Amino acid sequence: MWIEKLTDGVLELETPIGPRYLQPNLAQRACLMWTFRNFFSLPQQVLCTRELRLIDRLWNENKFVSLSADGAHDRPVIGRIERRAPAQAEVLPIRKPVSGAQPAVAEQSQEAASA
Repeated sequence: MWIEKLTDGVLELETPIGPRYLQPNLAQRACLMWTFRNFFSLPQQVLCTRELRLIDRLWNENKFVSLSADGAHDRPVIGRIERRAPAQAEVLPIRKPVSGAQPAVAEQSQEAASA
């Protein structure tokens, strides 16, 4: 199976519109096979800079290939890149104390101290 991946393998990218397939050259396929040696699918965040540049270069050079549902088994998939949106921190507004809350808290603490 690894010979087929090396000679004719494609790289699968998960996109919001569905999977896209990139056709790397022989040297790029060898590099990608090493990247995916232990996993079939990897999130984009775990790839090193060199691997990210390789994927960007394939994307920018428009190295896409079409795999139909029937022909998907004709070309072996080297691996899948999960393109997840980066997590964004939620910014919460600063809470202001309620104007009538402080006197009530002070009264409760005085009652607790006297008891």
